[in-house]
Amino acid sequence: MISIADPTIGTEEKRRVEAVLDSGMLAEGEVVDEFEESFADYCGADVGVATTNGTTALHAALVGLGVGPGDRVLTTPFSFIATANAVRLAGAEVDFVDIDPRTYNLDTDALEARLRDGDPVDAVVAVHLYGLPADVERLTELADEYDFRLLEDAAQAHGASYEGRRVGSFGDAACFSFYPTKNMTTGEGGMILTDDDAVAERARRFVDHGRTSGYEHGSVGHNFRMTNVAGAIGCAQLERLPEFLRARRRNATGLTERLADVPDVTTPVEPAGYDHAYHQYTVRVPNRDALREHLSNRGVGTGVYYPIPIHRQPAYDDVSGSYPVAEACAEEVLSLPVHPELDGSDLDRIVEATAGAIA
Repeated sequence: MISIADPTIGTEEKRRVEAVLDSGMLAEGEVVDEFEESFADYCGADVGVATTNGTTALHAALVGLGVGPGDRVLTTPFSFIATANAVRLAGAEVDFVDIDPRTYNLDTDALEARLRDGDPVDAVVAVHLYGLPADVERLTELADEYDFRLLEDAAQAHGASYEGRRVGSFGDAACFSFYPTKNMTTGEGGMILTDDDAVAERARRFVDHGRTSGYEHGSVGHNFRMTNVAGAIGCAQLERLPEFLRARRRNATGLTERLADVPDVTTPVEPAGYDHAYHQYTVRVPNRDALREHLSNRGVGTGVYYPIPIHRQPAYDDVSGSYPVAEACAEEVLSLPVHPELDGSDLDRIVEATAGAIA
């Protein structure tokens, strides 16, 4: 079976973890500090705040941005549910804007139309879905014009960039996930990036029980702190991230070239100026479920991200509105293996199996 994901852990990750275990300093400490600084520097942000996972990073970032009860946040309905859950966990109201059918990211034309109509918005969470940056240039312009906070959900976009500038450095804050299937991992983990010291300080307090010093707690918070064990893995993985990205982009290019003559398969786009990180290589096909079964029978793993738009989830049945593009994409998207462990013969097998199902 060619798996849809295959985390790459090497000797350096193991060495660094062993060093932490030998030190006895397993909880948050200097290794986490090193990872925060290195990851922020890599992305071009001033400050990093590590957390336990991508969801807690989103939650804490919203708190850091001052988003809470009485506020209204717009985001995409086509993402993992954590994007919206974090808004509700912060106490704010969440609503949705439909997506661009080519990029699967937030449709900035639809967003601007809502803003022009006077739709009250305190913040926008823009997801860089599958590793392709959202329209960050226009989003930042709209944030300035309409005075809302912009949070980048970069959980799938480590190393992606627009005009040479990496995601995580455009919004008022940004969040990453280090789940095992992501472009780099810490086992489980998350990171908040920001250039605003006040946002970073509020987020950092929130992930540490609202601690201001010692056993003094100035606000209510959670224990969302990353461990040194996770930080050690992250430091090693970050050093390898450029290598991982080159492999993902090489594999994506190989798939796109090989699939060019296969009918009814829409391959991912990479607009001019954008560098896709290819956390997922997602195609769009009319008979998605049949193709997925065919590929599984021929030893090719796939994934559907995401089969149910957030606004159609039972947990969000109180949210009104129809988002037809997101609904159509949810019926047709299929992610094919693109991870760094693939070789040319794997790509040939994936494409041959896909062509065989559609022929």
